[in-house]
Amino acid sequence: MNIAWTQFTPWTALAGGLLIGLATALYVLGLGRIAGIAGIIASPLRAWLTGASLRPERSRLLFIVGLLLAPWVWWIFVALPQASVDVGWPGLIAAGLLVGIGSRLGNGCTSGHGVCGLSRLSLRSLVNVLVFMGAGFATVFLIRHAF
Repeated sequence: MNIAWTQFTPWTALAGGLLIGLATALYVLGLGRIAGIAGIIASPLRAWLTGASLRPERSRLLFIVGLLLAPWVWWIFVALPQASVDVGWPGLIAAGLLVGIGSRLGNGCTSGHGVCGLSRLSLRSLVNVLVFMGAGFATVFLIRHAF
């Protein structure tokens, strides 16, 4: 593995981390809810599919809008980083399905457990994060060294 030190941007990484921390703190202190993206997206989607009112989901819908607008706001000030994916559509679809299944099995995603759960010293979140990280390490090892 090579680290492109010339591309390392610690100040933007710090700013991003601070903004994530601020957003999750405001969300839990202001609304009493955990800022786990899987739950934030699933709840309005579930209400829409069942025909229930989306009115109680307003704060979650606004959170989703903020997530979608953030790259555009960033783009106003700085060019977005170049992204490349070295796997085809079947690989992306399989990865998305596996992440979705893992989020359901773990009762949350990395944002809910990793950012919010660990900051609340949740043992369940710690176990989930260790499983997430272990599965990621094992996947990278198998793909790079076994296949």
